[in-house]
Amino acid sequence: MGKDPFLPVDDEARALAKNLMRTVRSGALATNDGETGMPFASLVQVGTDLDGSPVILTSQLSVHTRLLDADPRCSLLLSAIGKGDPLAHPRLTLLAKAHRLERESDEARNIRRRYLLQHPKAELYVDFPDFAFWRLGVASGSLNGGFGRAYRMGKKDLLADLSELFDFYDFEAQAIEHMNDDHADAVALYATQLCGAREGAWRLIGIDPEGIQMALVDEILRLPFPKALTGPHEVRPMLIRLANEARSRIS
Repeated sequence: MGKDPFLPVDDEARALAKNLMRTVRSGALATNDGETGMPFASLVQVGTDLDGSPVILTSQLSVHTRLLDADPRCSLLLSAIGKGDPLAHPRLTLLAKAHRLERESDEARNIRRRYLLQHPKAELYVDFPDFAFWRLGVASGSLNGGFGRAYRMGKKDLLADLSELFDFYDFEAQAIEHMNDDHADAVALYATQLCGAREGAWRLIGIDPEGIQMALVDEILRLPFPKALTGPHEVRPMLIRLANEARSRIS
């Protein structure tokens, strides 16, 4: 028997996988064609739910939509984009079951709001009657963080724990609006001073128990919190703490 190529999953690997899930804007979706027995791969835009679960928006005219209707088992490949050898950059393969969201459900409305913050151009077609959101229920994942850095990951390694959080969607929506309207300077400092990003009109697009997401045009950044939050009451103190840290780094 050969040597097991997978390393033990550690916090660094979990952070890398979660960063890919929260910042990669598109991925390769593989579905199953029951008629031919062959896999079918297609490019899809990817958003995230609060816990990090991937979310896709598809048209009923798409082949992958019809295949998901017949067999919800799927795989999603997310890859960081950069210069040089594409295989030198981190990538994550997720194994999941897709669940179509009912258009008028609370779940779909929450997903719609978050998705449009991540993909604002989708506003043009998101409400077309043949379009629907799908939530990909992650079962496991395979992370390749570079040469010799391969990990098999379970659901708990990849998703944030929301079991103790209630009404966080409404809280998140209000907090994002408040930060972008009244504290845009702090959001910009999070991006430039804590994430090393370029200057620009960065906007907050997501808050979850483990971190925040910011966007500038087509670029998305992830800033993880030093520790996971236990409830909405801890969000404001954490954002103030991060703003103070960012200001302290200005020379």
